Amino acid sequence: MGKLHEVADGVWVRQSAWVWSNSVVVRGEEGLILIDPGIDGADLNALADDIDGLGLPVVAGFATHPHWDHLLWHARFGDVPRYATRAAAHIAGQARERAQAMAAQSASGVPLDLIALVTPLSSEGGSVPGEIIEHQAHAVGHAAVLLADRGVLLSGDMLSDVLIPLFDMRQDDQVGAFEAALDRLDEASQHVEVVVPGHGAVAEGSEVAARIAADRAYVDAVRRGEDPADVRLGPHAEWLLVPHRSNLEQARGGQLPPGGPDGPAGSAP
Repeated sequence: MGKLHEVADGVWVRQSAWVWSNSVVVRGEEGLILIDPGIDGADLNALADDIDGLGLPVVAGFATHPHWDHLLWHARFGDVPRYATRAAAHIAGQARERAQAMAAQSASGVPLDLIALVTPLSSEGGSVPGEIIEHQAHAVGHAAVLLADRGVLLSGDMLSDVLIPLFDMRQDDQVGAFEAALDRLDEASQHVEVVVPGHGAVAEGSEVAARIAADRAYVDAVRRGEDPADVRLGPHAEWLLVPHRSNLEQARGGQLPPGGPDGPAGSAP
């Protein structure tokens, strides 16, 4: 869908057509860190071509959370360490076969044998620069990455202009989890000018606060049992109605409806 473009010093983004997914490349001290690369084989090859053009080696990978579309890799990126938070790495290992099956169903040409091969990130962060902000909204062990020195927040599957907050039905009280996560992301956003979500457009300047406000308004409406007035919902995004109804059901303490959500377009492992 597009080539890598630099959104801040040493931070590049490439967007795929599938659910507007963003692959992120960050220049570290020893080389490049590749975050959430995707989505299909053609995308991964094109991303590898763009990375070759940067003239620096990939030294590590990082998955913001354990949904299949954030656990992909390609041999051209190299046999380097790939990390996630401890909780996310545990879930990814448990659900690797399901992640492979979902990738095979949703994306063509993906190297299935390289999916979900992540290890826990040490408390020091290792090769992954910046501050890891771990929370439990959307997925177990979900992480944002704050690159305060670049003025960038990589928010994973939060703060999107195309996705509503998507609750993890495998965890209790996702309303509370999202409220706590948004508080932390709001605090982190005071140090940035750019937010890169896992899906959707990059937010810059005043758009950053608007994204946080939109997610807060959605979660607050769901807590009250109301349908939010959210521009991300509507006839243009009918596929979001099922997870939206499931969010409402979980907030009411009810049961997941038949065939309940698995993240964006069935992304959860």
